[in-house]
Amino acid sequence: MTQAQKLWLTFVSVSGFLVVALGAFAAHGLQPYLDEKAQDWFELATRYQMWHTLALLGLVATLLERNAAFRLAAWAWALGILLFSGSLYMMAITGQTALAWITPLGGTAFLIGWSSLLVGSFRLQEPARKKVE
Repeated sequence: MTQAQKLWLTFVSVSGFLVVALGAFAAHGLQPYLDEKAQDWFELATRYQMWHTLALLGLVATLLERNAAFRLAAWAWALGILLFSGSLYMMAITGQTALAWITPLGGTAFLIGWSSLLVGSFRLQEPARKKVE
């Protein structure tokens, strides 16, 4: 396993742990303190974080080292998790909507990641086939 794979696997592990812990905390500990809008933000943040954590896990496990587009997808998804989910978590917990402008930046990072995955898939080379004689 390369250093890059170890780094990404560490990020995925931490993100996966946090999304489960934050989801449980919101459902059982924060609910009395959050209004309906804040609960919606928190739920949206955990949903997006989970999906992109799983996408990163698949990429790390299979294709990350194949080409630069896959590496860009990984970085974009990680940035998206931090900006999109992170800003929603902060708005939900603090009630400060001044961070709302960060959320679409994270959404854009998610889209860049998915677009990069598409580009990377077009760049994949098929393995050479052996001639059967």
